[in-house]
Amino acid sequence: MTKVLVIENEAENRNIFLECLEAEGFDVISAENGLVGVEKAQEHAPDLILCDIVMPELDGYGVLSSLRQNRATAMIPFIFLTAKSTTGEVRTGMKLGADDYLTKPTTAEELLGAIATRLEKQAAIKQ
Repeated sequence: MTKVLVIENEAENRNIFLECLEAEGFDVISAENGLVGVEKAQEHAPDLILCDIVMPELDGYGVLSSLRQNRATAMIPFIFLTAKSTTGEVRTGMKLGADDYLTKPTTAEELLGAIATRLEKQAAIKQ
């Protein structure tokens, strides 16, 4: 079963994402802030990470930077899912190594499509 870590500080949004992913058969793990997210990524080695940017403790940019510096988590596909949508914000996320960048609100189809694309790419790399 594909394991997805959702790092989102707003409980309502986090629950929506979790329910959507669970309904599609994903094994989901959640984290309420960036620090917890980094810990859970290291502990559970998810197949993909969805992460907000604006969060207390450690923002999404910090999460991605931290994960990319750790050999065990450096190659996990990482998708930002955030309301921050200026060109500069998107470029910052991509420069840090994000695999995709979705803006809120997003549809379930967009979210699931982005996840499928990243997982397919990761599978091709592993082969």
